[in-house]
Amino acid sequence: MKKQVLISGASFAGLTLAYWLNKFGYGVTVVELGKDLRTNGSPIDVRGEALNIAKDMGILDQIKANEFVHTDEVVNAQDQTIATFAINTLPQYLGDIEIHRGDLLKIIYEAIAKDEIELIFGTSISSLTQQEDRVEVTFEKGQTKSYDFVFGADGTHSSVRKLAFGPEDQFKKFLGVYFAFAKADQVQTGRPKSTGIVYREVGKQAVVYQFKNGANAILLFRSPKLAWNYRDHQQPKQILREHFGTNTNWKLPEILESMLSADELYFDEACQIHMPDWTIGRVALLGDAAYAPSFFTGMGTSLAIQGATLLAKQLHANEDYQIAFSEYNQRFKPFVEQVQARVSFGLKVQLPETEEALQASYKALSSPNP
Repeated sequence: MKKQVLISGASFAGLTLAYWLNKFGYGVTVVELGKDLRTNGSPIDVRGEALNIAKDMGILDQIKANEFVHTDEVVNAQDQTIATFAINTLPQYLGDIEIHRGDLLKIIYEAIAKDEIELIFGTSISSLTQQEDRVEVTFEKGQTKSYDFVFGADGTHSSVRKLAFGPEDQFKKFLGVYFAFAKADQVQTGRPKSTGIVYREVGKQAVVYQFKNGANAILLFRSPKLAWNYRDHQQPKQILREHFGTNTNWKLPEILESMLSADELYFDEACQIHMPDWTIGRVALLGDAAYAPSFFTGMGTSLAIQGATLLAKQLHANEDYQIAFSEYNQRFKPFVEQVQARVSFGLKVQLPETEEALQASYKALSSPNP
């Protein structure tokens, strides 16, 4: 009889794990709180070993075909170009692939055997009870079911982590930054569609990505910890007003207006998740739920794909799941810690804290060999 597993979260980590566990003969159920795949979001990177995994999954050619090749411009308050660069050609990024988040998610989603995997949207786990040989799961609508294993791939604010390991604040490292993302099709940059525009001030950054038939905007700002509830969908708009409402530089008023009127505004704090272990009993975490590195490292997606693959392969290779879980923790943790340590550099470059550091970032981007 197939071992039955439940995966919470249908993003890169969850869908990659579903792909491999199904391939290895497990009965797989995936539950996702959203009503569908969350395909919005800024472009993301696929790097290093994650590209080799994509090749093994038979999706590398599709990823390459959907590569987001673009030029970025850094502008000043008067919309004058300070620096122009193409991230795809920078030495540290050679060989990596940048792709729209939604494109990559759809590619992985289409790769899984949906006639063999049960995908349930619009629900989540409300309770977990671990037994020696199973995990009893209650869903938010009251249904109860048993699984051999439960995997939390449900993001930084993971409900599985909270239920199995404890409150989020035990594991979260706040980076002193908040960010907001929304569609901003009405913001006109006057640049070609393949151009991303970056505007920076000390401790603040605004980005407009143009692509396909629309545009996305991102606002970031440094701040001490705010009394903010991520479940409150109105509070972020007030926070954005307070931090950007009086700023008339560049296109900040237009970007702010697009966010305040957006049907889907994503707002969150930039943080990392640090845990001594990602497994407890028959429950395991992966992706941002286990080791969110923050987007400042550019490695969140790649870590999700690599971690999911390693976890699945260890379960396939070891009849004793405890050995598999131990190998997953021990083998992957050094690499995760190395990636998470890169966040300081990303913060320094993208959100300089002094005028001197801001000017230095412009100079570095203007150099032929940054």
